[in-house]
Amino acid sequence: MNIKYNCKHFKGNIPCLPNKLRDQDCRGSCDDYIEISKKILIIKLGARGDVLRTTPLLRRYKSIYPDAQFTWVTLYPEVLPDNEIDIVYKFNGVTIFSVLKMSFDIAINLDKDIEVCLFFKEVNSKEKYGFTAHNGHIYPQTSSAKHKILTGLFDDFSKKNTKSYLEEIFEICHLKFNYEEYYINVDESLKNIWGNTLLSKSSGKEIIGLNTGSGKRWLTRQWTEEKWIRLINLLQRHGFFVMVLGGKDEDEQNLILSTKTGCYYPGTFSIKEFIALSDSCDIIVSQVTFMMHVAIGLKKKLVLLNNIFNVHEFEMYGRGSVIQPDSGCDCYYEPFCGRPKSCMHDITAKEVFNHIIDKNI
Repeated sequence: MNIKYNCKHFKGNIPCLPNKLRDQDCRGSCDDYIEISKKILIIKLGARGDVLRTTPLLRRYKSIYPDAQFTWVTLYPEVLPDNEIDIVYKFNGVTIFSVLKMSFDIAINLDKDIEVCLFFKEVNSKEKYGFTAHNGHIYPQTSSAKHKILTGLFDDFSKKNTKSYLEEIFEICHLKFNYEEYYINVDESLKNIWGNTLLSKSSGKEIIGLNTGSGKRWLTRQWTEEKWIRLINLLQRHGFFVMVLGGKDEDEQNLILSTKTGCYYPGTFSIKEFIALSDSCDIIVSQVTFMMHVAIGLKKKLVLLNNIFNVHEFEMYGRGSVIQPDSGCDCYYEPFCGRPKSCMHDITAKEVFNHIIDKNI
């Protein structure tokens, strides 16, 4: 039949884009034919922010192998740049069955959950990097993955780590991180809608986006309602337009903040709209959560509140500053704080305000 199954545009059972747009036909002479040079598999399931901050690795591989076919397995396909990845699978039984019937040139697993490592162990690939399984437990596929396993298993080793997450995952793949940026999908139509809306509401003032939540798992990293109110009042008195942001978990709190301070709260949205809305901000303030990665991906100035994580793991590309409690933190990577008042109480609204005003972020 002369069908070019090894073409980047081949869709399997539907017309490819060149066929749809320009009536190209690979059974004859096709000007859009691109032979796949490598088949590369990336497994990074979650969380949403971690999936986003793995995309610089995709950017590097695309520069090395521009004609490669990329397959990604994840729990959060909605955050991935679908125009940059050929095949995106949501992790489930069907995906496992399908991927294990395929062959790859390079396969990478950056998840340390044992079920994912067992899956990766069975993947057929010429080169494999990351975390696999041995005797029912996690194991480094190559020696370059040992460091990341040790930081996950031992707090003392983790606290001594001076490498960013991106340096670590690039090293796992036997590469050097060269400050490759995130990929992030921005819906241009939604971006324009929110840009016009906020331009009207802000009257041209600098827009400060405050992401007030940090999820239900890590309660130790949650700043208090009182602190957010103080910060909002400070910012508004100094001529900023303040917008509070978050998901469904923060909806009730954000309604309270808006009622008490008069700041703008647009509500909760899908991930796509949340990213487009965030793109209208000039500066973003966030705890360590998904918004941190959205801000980095959008190349926004970022003020990050951190207490329980190793500060070295964050790569902010010179566009952000990190505020941590002077009193230190006793709850390293812990979801609950043993102090009567969490160390996050020690970060003041004035300190965050000063970072927004004075720091070159």
